[in-house]
Amino acid sequence: MKRRLPIGIQDFASIREEGFRYVDKTERIHGLISGSGRAFFLSRPRRFGKSLLCSTLGAIFEGRRDLFGEIVGYPALAINSLEWDWKRHPVIRIDLNAGLYSEGIEALRSVLYSELKRESGKQGIALEQADVTSQFKSLIEKSCDKTGEKAVIIIDEYDKPLLSTIDLPDIHNKMRDMLKGFYGVLKSYDAYLRFVFLTGVTKFAHVSVFSDLNHLDDLTLNPDYADLCGITQKELEQNFEPEIESVLQNTGKNREAYLEDMRRFYNGYRFTRKPLTVYNPFGLLNHFNEHGEFLSYWYNTGTPTFLVKLIASQKVNILNLNNLRVGRYEFGKYDVAGMKAVPLLYQSGYLTVVDYDEEFDEYKLDYPNEEVRSAFAKSLIEDYLQAPDDKSNTLYTQLPRALAKGDIDTVINTIKVFLSSIPYDIIKESENYFQTAIHLIFTILGMNCRSELRIASGRIDTLVELKNYVYCFEFKLNGTAEDALAQIDTKEYLLPWKGSGKKLFKVGVVFDSEKRNIGEWKALNFS
Repeated sequence: MKRRLPIGIQDFASIREEGFRYVDKTERIHGLISGSGRAFFLSRPRRFGKSLLCSTLGAIFEGRRDLFGEIVGYPALAINSLEWDWKRHPVIRIDLNAGLYSEGIEALRSVLYSELKRESGKQGIALEQADVTSQFKSLIEKSCDKTGEKAVIIIDEYDKPLLSTIDLPDIHNKMRDMLKGFYGVLKSYDAYLRFVFLTGVTKFAHVSVFSDLNHLDDLTLNPDYADLCGITQKELEQNFEPEIESVLQNTGKNREAYLEDMRRFYNGYRFTRKPLTVYNPFGLLNHFNEHGEFLSYWYNTGTPTFLVKLIASQKVNILNLNNLRVGRYEFGKYDVAGMKAVPLLYQSGYLTVVDYDEEFDEYKLDYPNEEVRSAFAKSLIEDYLQAPDDKSNTLYTQLPRALAKGDIDTVINTIKVFLSSIPYDIIKESENYFQTAIHLIFTILGMNCRSELRIASGRIDTLVELKNYVYCFEFKLNGTAEDALAQIDTKEYLLPWKGSGKKLFKVGVVFDSEKRNIGEWKALNFS
């Protein structure tokens, strides 16, 4: 019988009581809540299990040990056998994920009132008519007085109103000011609080939790909590063996090949200097629910329109997105006027850590996996090139086959047809523009494409490596294909791949600025 997977279910009690599969994170949670710290912040991308983590914390502090023992055919969770007093605290949980914040400040006020009303009802407390900040203070005071215990505050997606209005400065600033006062309660009422936990995507400056609460412990880059959200390879194989076996039986795939495909398409998220990667839970669960279909489940839940615009406005080099280096300080505080595209791409899940330089406290970023690499390139190319959908569809169907067969004539001609469909006024007369367009085309197709690739002898414009072929492209604007090929030979760009057993192509491509398309081109075998 097909097991129940908690797709879109973020309530811990529902998952346990109704027999959904739960990946046990409670040993790691126990370490967090048993330490000396009391106030924490965790940044992770959307759909990464932050809300479920908040719900699990709430159940622990509400003393609901029954949910952590053996239940509905599943074994007891780790925390059930660890030292914990299971004391019942008043838990106040504020979730800002819902709300049409772009409509204005009243939308935020309405959400906050609604959250406080629900939480006061849960505590059996009546709140007087007052502003949201005063109601928040009253709720904390009365909850503690009623139970005789300190309160636990859990705020999920604290920054959603700010992220939703980041391109609406007037509304954004009003949201920021209201939240500053609201979150400021966490500092002034510290004596009432047993535990505070906030989640979000990024850290905004001028919001009290970061400008005033200097004791708030940011777990985002802490290696001890690298897998607090997300599913590791070990957890995947331990918890989803029936689902893996079902896909293997239905598809006839080899187990190791299938697991490698899963790693390549869905794994790869790394959030700290610790070299531990995780899967996005939402994508993984949907993959199993759809009988092993490799689709962009996570990516399709949100369109990164603002990020694409931010990349353009800050002139971020698209060719370099898979080779960026960022210092720890750049993951710090943000405000609407100083928003930087690269750290936000990381915190939003479109880039991830792939290496760490301890000497310089510097993180190297790249796309986490094939799902994000291909889908994000599609978003970039839609904004960058604005080509008609029918031309894009032709590109997606013809180009991979031609590359896989070594049919360079079809490769070039397909790209030329695609470029000819781009609005005339969009195309810029520069080599970088055309190089970027071709880089995005190959990336959309899931190709192992690297541009501005540095090797000992120089810098390769674009290299595409497949199972049986390697294509080395050298581009010229209004030059000659012979000159481009000569540079590949002179610089010995393909030498590192000689002896790989793959067929090597050197491809010289000239962009015609008058025609705004590929003009002359020539391809030869490299031997």
